[in-house]
Amino acid sequence: MGARDSNAKTRVVVVDDSALVRSLLTEIINRQPDMQCVGAASDPYVAREMIRTLNPDVITLDVEMPRMDGIDFLSKLMRLRPMPVVMVSTLTERGADVTLRALELGAVDFVAKPKIGVADGLRLLAQDITDKVRIAAKAHLRRLVVASPAAEGASPAAPVAPPAMLGRLSTEKIIFIGASTGGTEATKEVLVNLPPDAPAVVITQHMPPGFTKSYAARLNGLCKIRVAEARDGERILPGHAYIAPGGLHLSVERSGANYVARVQDGEPVNRHKPSVEVLFKSAARVVGPNALALMLTGMGADGAKAMKEMRDAGSYNYCQDEASCVVFGMPREAIAAGAAHEVLPLSQMAPKLIERLRSTAGMSTNRV
Repeated sequence: MGARDSNAKTRVVVVDDSALVRSLLTEIINRQPDMQCVGAASDPYVAREMIRTLNPDVITLDVEMPRMDGIDFLSKLMRLRPMPVVMVSTLTERGADVTLRALELGAVDFVAKPKIGVADGLRLLAQDITDKVRIAAKAHLRRLVVASPAAEGASPAAPVAPPAMLGRLSTEKIIFIGASTGGTEATKEVLVNLPPDAPAVVITQHMPPGFTKSYAARLNGLCKIRVAEARDGERILPGHAYIAPGGLHLSVERSGANYVARVQDGEPVNRHKPSVEVLFKSAARVVGPNALALMLTGMGADGAKAMKEMRDAGSYNYCQDEASCVVFGMPREAIAAGAAHEVLPLSQMAPKLIERLRSTAGMSTNRV
């Protein structure tokens, strides 16, 4: 598609088997001065023709539909005609698993619709939905790599070179990661390339309740390190990654010689719960020069100021570069705040982390 007129309305096609949901999403979108619902399809076959004739900027896509489910349709779409997609998924365990698969396939983001009280629930989510459509319209799309037929259904490929063990590194080191839109895949890219004896990793990914448990389980099956939702009061250990539970803030505290996770409710910070700001502020306060921080793809400025506080406290910080971000907002704001030591493509994050850990431990980078 050619470049869009910056003043043109964002053209949206809604794909959902529920007539009620189609009507509500159309109404929500058309109330916005900068967007227009140009079509509403009851299944992927109708949607395919609409996309062909209407050439929308964004589609919203239901996960579970008759005739062809949303995942099969998304896979074909991202292979044949990549375009920004916002998934509309249900708040169920299966809904979470399928939504994570959609993000792997290249969906920009998702909205979790309630299982009951759909009409009121969607109206309450109106701002969230329209914000995500706006973000999707400007997102950098990832090209879907097509697996061979024999590989269909196979496990995701492991990193080409298995990460080498780091040896005896300071267990005081902790890696902090903040991410939002596009971050589920970006964080995965970093974690799968860390060795099993990597320092502890503590992660805030903007995600609603009900999805982080499935996300952690998915990562745990792919990574050399162990990955789980953080639990309040648990000790933070090397070789483990801890993900902020959706709807709760995660921070790090000191308890004697140990670091522990603090998982708490509270008001949203920068409109987010969990908030990267909360996690990074605790890192600046408690971990200081033993911290390394990564700001990955995401919309907005959550965590930018706190990342600068981390740098001032002695941490070493990386921001993802614009070319490899789905949305450059959070890294851009952190860079503008003076928080970054290095700005890197996503593929270089894990190698640079490992290189720095080796060098700061007084080890040669070619020693295993």
